[in-house]
Amino acid sequence: MPLSLDPDVRAALEAIFGGSFNVPRMPVGDVVSRRAGINAAHAMVDAAPGVPGDVVTTDFSTTASDGATLLLRWYVKEDSIPGPAVLFFHGSGMIASSVSLYDGTVSRFVSSSGVPFLSVEYRLAPEFPHPTPVEDGYAALTWLAEHAGDLGVDPARIAVMGDSGGGNVAASLALLARDRGGPALAKQILLYPALDDRTIEPDPELDGLYTWSYDDNETIWRAFLGNAYGTDNVSAYAAPARASDLAGLPPLYMEALELDILRDEDLQYARRCSLAGVPTELHLHSGVVHAFETMAFNTDIARRIQADRIRYLRTI
Repeated sequence: MPLSLDPDVRAALEAIFGGSFNVPRMPVGDVVSRRAGINAAHAMVDAAPGVPGDVVTTDFSTTASDGATLLLRWYVKEDSIPGPAVLFFHGSGMIASSVSLYDGTVSRFVSSSGVPFLSVEYRLAPEFPHPTPVEDGYAALTWLAEHAGDLGVDPARIAVMGDSGGGNVAASLALLARDRGGPALAKQILLYPALDDRTIEPDPELDGLYTWSYDDNETIWRAFLGNAYGTDNVSAYAAPARASDLAGLPPLYMEALELDILRDEDLQYARRCSLAGVPTELHLHSGVVHAFETMAFNTDIARRIQADRIRYLRTI
């Protein structure tokens, strides 16, 4: 049976992109247009579901390994009690978006779960290719662990989380923190992450269903890897699917989407983590495309997915 889009999701996406679900196409390598389009889209959809009024934000900063200053935005519910925290990395293919463009998304996670988040303004490719984003993530993790007491955070209950490109940074950071001996992570929460630079061959079954295309994927990986793109000289800290050893990673929550070009790499990573002894909770959601819930947030399946995320956040 051919793959098909959930009818409610299709209706929501067609209302945004037009009756033919005509997502704009851009040439391979055009980072500038993609960045502008992604940022505009996030500015439109981030606050649409509503921004909770019970979350307080505070901006901090830390110094990256190369001396740059990084913004860290702390989100906490007004009645929060000491406990866990999430280190969060926004999506958009490591080439676009920002902490501010995810304010609504992060605030909703915090309001619904009661778990505070620290959102990281990691630097973006191609201006800052690998290893800058993951090293920025490591600097942020180190800062959070060192300031845990001041923030009311149990340093043994810090999780890392990200969607799409942010899921890449989160997964890479889990590997890096393991190999550097800490700071320790309690869990890794990966929402349809970009894990494998080799996902560039189109799947005919997904034709016409892209919100994230193979051209988009090739573009971000070329920007992110620079001269290493297309070679075997790609670090697992850039493309976690290339890691040979996944043992000793923190427990994994993985979301994969049936109509997403990243589906197979996400399923394979979850399988390999499980076989390596990593406690793994895997969700494969049928009939949906990449990042659909940011746009089709009023659908039943989007609400179910959000409820699962909140449930898992409360287990940290």
